[in-house]
Amino acid sequence: MATPLSERGAAVRLLAMDVDGVLTDGSLYFAASGDELKAFSILDGQGLRLLQKQGIITAFITGRSSPLTENRARNLDIDYLIQGRTDKLTALRELAERTSVPVEAMAYVGDDLPDLAAIETAGVGISVPNGCTAVRASADWCTTTPGGLGAIREVSEWLLECRGALAQLIDGYRSP
Repeated sequence: MATPLSERGAAVRLLAMDVDGVLTDGSLYFAASGDELKAFSILDGQGLRLLQKQGIITAFITGRSSPLTENRARNLDIDYLIQGRTDKLTALRELAERTSVPVEAMAYVGDDLPDLAAIETAGVGISVPNGCTAVRASADWCTTTPGGLGAIREVSEWLLECRGALAQLIDGYRSP
């Protein structure tokens, strides 16, 4: 009998995610100078910080290399940034080796075909609704919030709820 999704969510010790299409809406913007621009959701950032407070390791695995992604990872104290990698499953396995966290204790969030094998292999494979059909069909779960608009916040809150930690973390922000 398969382990229920909420139990697998409670066991997650590392959250890895693609960047373009997950942390952004997938659009690429270029200034006249040729400089790349990206928009990131502040909601996702807060969600990742909440996970980090609970000791969950965070990782970005992206096929593109971008100084903007590097800045965002640094701003959020992301534990691992892997750029320029289209073989996301190999990168996920390398993370398992580096962190001693088995892939079964990882969640992976992606939106396109390079993410497919990582989604199918991780303990919890997650897609965003703006992901391609094959990725959505293979994921254990699909967020209701699109990539770039707080999907990672939704994932973060779900993982914290699975652990029974969300309500206490929210209460920490209430007035005494």
